[in-house]
Amino acid sequence: MCRVRAVRRRGGAMMWDRFAASDPGLLRLTAGLRTVAAIGLTLAVLAVLGTDVTHMVAGAMTAMTATFAIKDTLVRDQAVTLALGLPVALAAAALSALLTSQVVAGDLFFVALIFGAVYCRRFGERGTALGLIGFQIYFLCLFVGASTSALPALCVALLIGFGCSAVVRFAVVPETPRRVLTRLRDAFRTRVAQLVSLQIELLDAGPEQLEKVLDEMRRSTARLHEAALMIQGRLEEGTPDADKAALLQRRVADAEISTERLGMLLLNARSAERADTLTLHLPHAPVPLTGDWRPSEDDATIALRRDLKALHLLVDRPATSDGGTAVAHILNRLLGYRDEEKLPPAPAGIQDAFRGIGEAARSVLGLRLALDGPQDESDDSPATTRSREEFDAEDIALASSSEKPADDDRTGLQRPTTRAAFQVSVGSVLAIIGGELLSTQRWYWAVLTCWVVFLNTASTGEILVKGYRRLIGTLLGAVAGVALAGLVGDHTWVAFALVLLFIFAMFFTAPLSYAVMSFFVTAMLGLLYTLLNSYSFDVLVLRIEETAIGAACGVIAAVLVLPVHTDRRTDELLGTVLDKLGDVASAAVEQLSGGPSSDLLGKARALDTALDELRDSTNPLTYPITPLRGRRQTVRYLVALLETCAYHARSLAATAELVPHSRTVAADPRLHRAGQRIAHNIEVLAAHVGDKGVGGEVRSAASIASTLRDDGSGTPPSGTVTFRVLRHLQRLDEGVVGLARPLDVPVAERAGEKAVRG
Repeated sequence: MCRVRAVRRRGGAMMWDRFAASDPGLLRLTAGLRTVAAIGLTLAVLAVLGTDVTHMVAGAMTAMTATFAIKDTLVRDQAVTLALGLPVALAAAALSALLTSQVVAGDLFFVALIFGAVYCRRFGERGTALGLIGFQIYFLCLFVGASTSALPALCVALLIGFGCSAVVRFAVVPETPRRVLTRLRDAFRTRVAQLVSLQIELLDAGPEQLEKVLDEMRRSTARLHEAALMIQGRLEEGTPDADKAALLQRRVADAEISTERLGMLLLNARSAERADTLTLHLPHAPVPLTGDWRPSEDDATIALRRDLKALHLLVDRPATSDGGTAVAHILNRLLGYRDEEKLPPAPAGIQDAFRGIGEAARSVLGLRLALDGPQDESDDSPATTRSREEFDAEDIALASSSEKPADDDRTGLQRPTTRAAFQVSVGSVLAIIGGELLSTQRWYWAVLTCWVVFLNTASTGEILVKGYRRLIGTLLGAVAGVALAGLVGDHTWVAFALVLLFIFAMFFTAPLSYAVMSFFVTAMLGLLYTLLNSYSFDVLVLRIEETAIGAACGVIAAVLVLPVHTDRRTDELLGTVLDKLGDVASAAVEQLSGGPSSDLLGKARALDTALDELRDSTNPLTYPITPLRGRRQTVRYLVALLETCAYHARSLAATAELVPHSRTVAADPRLHRAGQRIAHNIEVLAAHVGDKGVGGEVRSAASIASTLRDDGSGTPPSGTVTFRVLRHLQRLDEGVVGLARPLDVPVAERAGEKAVRG
């Protein structure tokens, strides 16, 4: 019986780990629970006070708005924004009730409110929250048909909604930056363990299973990268000590890079020839495998499989749960693979995989030290002691970065918030006109759709895709609303329970799929109409029609009013990515060549952030419904190639970080020449994308290794920094040259090729 309970506990823990990894920091779960709890508490208080259903709906929707609108990180900032949001909400409700009979004045004020709500985004999270509260409460009053006679009762419902939201936020479901960061760290550890588990599957997968395993590895690698970026965004507020924050960022970056690199080395170990790194970033990329390959059972492969499982144990198990000396012995063995003499006799590809395990084990040790604090060192081997000394040297040399992101120096109509404010205002005017032509009672649905399609979008293509997704979700949600309204009937509390369920689903799925979120929103609205005794099939059809008009008006405004075309935005972001890539590569090679130290990991994270923005901006170009199939493939290839270049640049940066503190790996001045060619090629690409009028060709020359051998020194020894970074330099050089083709940049022919043609 005890064994059965233990198995159940382990199974439950594994399921929870998987769930926590799928929702890093439990941010979506917390947002959904907090919103549902605030609404539930509001409904309970209003029910005790004997409030009618209309004002219960108003109070519940106010609690939802007050909960989801506030995104401040610090608790005190959340309290200030919530306190300021209450008078904004009361003022919006009062004006809506007063202007309900003044059609023209009411419409003009609504448009002005929309302009101000969007323009306030320039003032950060607080300005965004207050603008959103003002718009949502005004819309809510239109929805429930607020009047001046019912204004006192409505204000009481608003007060209760805000009060219940505050109680839930600060007492029932509290969330502090430190707590969120702790959960994000646990999620990162779990995602590293999941990626290592997939790498074990990669080692044993047959040819028919390989593509499936690689797809899982791509998704797992992307999710690991997502968790690392989320940790970076929470470090400043969640860690009181700036040095500790920088240290944790460094350790997380090391673990991410070394784990991703291990997957590439394992793919090479079972390949007939060197696999292109693009395989891990581009779906359906060819994998050069031996045709009759099957999992090998020789001593080296068995040891490799055993050590991968040992690495998984180290990652998955916090240092606080270590017992006895078994874990210490495992760590000693894996770290020993950093020394050439400890590598088992095996083919070169297998030995590279063992080296990768050694570097991954080192990053895991650093992660355990950063997350779990000092550990017992009594059973350390010389290799483990050396790794700890390297970490100590890095900690001593680590200086807090005081650099802050540069402010947006754009002014006037060039500022994104100003442009969006004018676009939304014009779109809302069109939506009001079109909506009132359909219905003088529920025209505001068109305005709401026009408003939401502009949220978190920056180009015409993004607005078009978002409008399409909202329309699809609304269509499906209307069908569900018809069915649910018929089933619920007059059962008020059943309807409220389903509303709470759909609101939770809405917030939980919002970051994953906008169409699914729109489905739950529309289904919820069908239930609200049932509660307000205004449900009919015609109402839901009208909802679809108003949604279509609102989306169309949003697209028209985006196209005609200060448009930001998708091509222009992607070109701007592509230029930023190339600039950041050049910064990381140049600084890393400079440090590898013996130059001064710099904040390489900070530069690498800036590159990752820019690349993520580029990836999001290309969604309209790669969306399944786009008719330009060839262009879609080109964009996917370009983004995958940039991801490959970024991976090698991060690897160079991580290795360069070791040079100042390592007693065994010294800088190599010869690497400076290789870095110059890569930097030149990146500059040519960036100038071409930016249309700066600078001519030039990308230089394609002999391999990096051959240029380093020109001085007669031969192949660099395996223990040198040159040997460690040679493959990354070569792949980065090839990747940068490869970018020239999709970007239509001329490539200079090699001297040998010119001679042959001559």
